[in-house]
Amino acid sequence: MANTPQAKKRIRRNASREAINHARIGRIRTFIKAVESAVAAGKKDDAAKALREAQPELARGVARGVLHKNTASRRISRLSKRVAALS
Repeated sequence: MANTPQAKKRIRRNASREAINHARIGRIRTFIKAVESAVAAGKKDDAAKALREAQPELARGVARGVLHKNTASRRISRLSKRVAALS
């Protein structure tokens, strides 16, 4: 258990940051699922639109520190490939 005031404050801050970061990750997942569901339905226009909306969200996750740069890049790449394959 934390003994110093600084350590106690850090525990409180970590808990609030964790809640914020989990919300951000959930938001990113929602955007990714929108792309995946459009791809599964075979709707190329909807999938392309959802992908354009998901890309800035993934980039925002990188900027905020909840995703690694390469992870976001890989997810965008894989989603783009799946959307392009619909033709």
